[in-house]
Amino acid sequence: MSNNGKRVAWVTGGGSGIGEAAAAALAADGWIVVVSGRRKDALEHVVANITKNGGKAEAIALDVSDKDSVNKAADQIVAKHARIDLLVNSAGINVPKRSWADMELSGWDKLVEINLNGVLYCMHAVLPTMRKQKDGCIINVASWAGRHVSKMPGPAYTTTKHAVQALTHSFNMDECVNGLRACCFSPGEVATPILKLRPVVPSEAEQAKMLQPEDCGRTIAFVASMPPRVCMNEILISPTHNRGFIQTPHNRD
Repeated sequence: MSNNGKRVAWVTGGGSGIGEAAAAALAADGWIVVVSGRRKDALEHVVANITKNGGKAEAIALDVSDKDSVNKAADQIVAKHARIDLLVNSAGINVPKRSWADMELSGWDKLVEINLNGVLYCMHAVLPTMRKQKDGCIINVASWAGRHVSKMPGPAYTTTKHAVQALTHSFNMDECVNGLRACCFSPGEVATPILKLRPVVPSEAEQAKMLQPEDCGRTIAFVASMPPRVCMNEILISPTHNRGFIQTPHNRD
């Protein structure tokens, strides 16, 4: 995955949470990291922290649900670096009104546009470059909810994360012949800002027992470090203190 030692990673949702942690872990491993997200100030903060620690990073503000902007961002990265070795699709959201009792179709549409369409748009945008390189890795951040159906995340989130899993496996079926590989990374509860959108926000004590963003960042960097002959099709991780195993109310995002 190198060109004279140069490795370029594009991380969406890179302004906070899992995406921010992935960017930091990859930069620490020597990757040139391009972070994308909707909040320019958050991206600049991430870039500043990485460069302060000796890493290489830059930012491209982006809404992944806008396919034209996604394509422009991919073109911008290739124009500057001549390659994209890794795509980490970490952009994702949920909404407070998420049960069948109170869900709104606008909320459903928003989740599909970002959690599913955005993932596809980014994968599609890097595909020509990766095919040309005959090498490339994609890591799609799904969720425990994409493997195990439960009540808390809601129908829209659960459905989009299941779809990301299917999308990842279908990619490997077609693109393995081109030297490309994708991993569906499905973490259980992670203490990230998305928790604030839950109908019942977990306490600080509860969040301390969850997976932390850096746990996910290290895992993503590990997948990215594997040689091109290795495809890690799927990773499912959870907190040791898995509230889904212990109780049913107020579970996962």
